[in-house]
Amino acid sequence: LERHVPEVAAAISEGRALFGTIDTWIIYRLSGGAQDGGVHVTDVTNASRTMLMDLNTCTWHEPTCSALGITTSMLPEIRSCSEVYAPLRCTSLKGVPIAGCAGDQHAAMLGQLAFKKGQAKCTYGTGAFMLMNVGDKPVKSTHGLLSTVCYKLGPNAPVTYALEGSVAVAGRAVMWLRDNMEMVADAKELQELASSVSSSEGVYFVPAFSGLFAPYWRPDARGCIVGLTLYSTKAHIARATLDAVAFQARELLDAMESDSNTKMRVLKVDGGMTINELMMSIQADAIQTVVLRPKQIETTALGAALAAGLATGVWESVEQVEHLNPTGKTFAPVISEAESNERLRKWRDAVQRTLNLA
Repeated sequence: LERHVPEVAAAISEGRALFGTIDTWIIYRLSGGAQDGGVHVTDVTNASRTMLMDLNTCTWHEPTCSALGITTSMLPEIRSCSEVYAPLRCTSLKGVPIAGCAGDQHAAMLGQLAFKKGQAKCTYGTGAFMLMNVGDKPVKSTHGLLSTVCYKLGPNAPVTYALEGSVAVAGRAVMWLRDNMEMVADAKELQELASSVSSSEGVYFVPAFSGLFAPYWRPDARGCIVGLTLYSTKAHIARATLDAVAFQARELLDAMESDSNTKMRVLKVDGGMTINELMMSIQADAIQTVVLRPKQIETTALGAALAAGLATGVWESVEQVEHLNPTGKTFAPVISEAESNERLRKWRDAVQRTLNLA
């Protein structure tokens, strides 16, 4: 914008330009905007997503900003996830405090009540996103994960950090079977179809449609289905689709356990795909760990609400909210660890066949 829009360049040079992520813009507008003293802020989680913030100090990193030609004076003030930023200046809610702000996956960690070091959750949507609470110091990954802020619950509270792994295609693979291949009418039919067989019978589907994210980071990968025989049916491909989501989560979990030197006992899950109970059972088998689905699976909205409530005195401490999203259902592994590892070996072999195709 600075290079191509003269008005923006002029505003930056005159110190009139403000920059921020979508949360910054929303808070600015709701708190009055340019006409009524809107506040220009962001929180530590969203600031960490810009790649301009120093994770250790939670301040804008001057050398990075300078290298990119970004003037730090136009960046928002970095605040905690849980504090009163400003009152609403408009709508029928005028005067209500704006008090909670967190990125999508960070808010889901709060909604999953993942307040203890070593706790982790995986959100299954179009993609899949796994975060593990690693405590009060950032952990540098050597296994293809990202180091990030998890949350900061108050201006004077310590920062809690996380390791994060992202999968590009989870629920999107189901959409591909439905919309592109027209194999199923909806997700419910996919579950029924996948349930009609006891396994994929050696069929492996790697949905690397746009490359592979963590832990591989291979943009040259492309999707493939391997292991087909004359006896393979669309039911086996449907089952392999659910397997693919579970295997990708397993690889994230393995990387997190290696980076954090922590053995995970329970994986908390949320997001739209978690209503598929076959998928959750397959996930438990793939990771050889109990999968816990809470009663409220829309944990992102819940997490933002918890942050706001802690800031405004609805709750006085984290301990008072730990009961607010109890367990809905748990899924335990039913296959042996040896069988699970053998399936993972074949999955990894299938992944290798997707590389160098773009």
